[in-house]
Amino acid sequence: MTKHLSANSALSDTLLGLGSATLGESGGQGLNTRIHAMWPGARCAGPAFTVRCPVGDNLALHAAVARAPRGSVLAVTVAGDVSRGYWGEVLATAAQAAGIVALVIDGTVRDLDRLAAMEFPVFARGHSLPGASKSGPGEIGGTVALGDATVRAGDWLVADTDGVVVISQEALDDVITAARAREAKELGMFDRLKAGATTVELLGLDISSIRGA
Repeated sequence: MTKHLSANSALSDTLLGLGSATLGESGGQGLNTRIHAMWPGARCAGPAFTVRCPVGDNLALHAAVARAPRGSVLAVTVAGDVSRGYWGEVLATAAQAAGIVALVIDGTVRDLDRLAAMEFPVFARGHSLPGASKSGPGEIGGTVALGDATVRAGDWLVADTDGVVVISQEALDDVITAARAREAKELGMFDRLKAGATTVELLGLDISSIRGA
């Protein structure tokens, strides 16, 4: 178990270093930008533990916090109305103690100041004051539609200021390879731009349609 967690930690560091924007341009699928960081500087990377909540109810989230493997990112879809605080300080405290690294939810949350103070990464649609009921039903595990993307349990989620991307387990190695190549190419481009080259030149852009160019 310790070896597995160490491997996941190293992979998480690699993905965070590359960033969601580069990964999204290298084969990762970006989630709809309605899902965004709930406090400045929030970032995370980890395998998804999927959750489905019915309208107005977060019992499945409580079950997920109790059952998700350490190192997981909770990937939560909410049916129907999302004007409830499905997540807050209480669940975040339990999640941190359980080794859950973040929450990505296509819904709303609350206790934003406390989440920021705890440095628990949350990516959501926004915030809402009313709390959720805890009656169920709901489901954990399997496949969910999250931010207009398909997320399966075990797929990797990477989130930062730029947004959230999902990378399937099967594509992970290829996406990392492509992202590293893109990063290296851009580093070389930065040097040439600082030396006076233009993006038009470096990208081979045809600007003949631009009036006055």
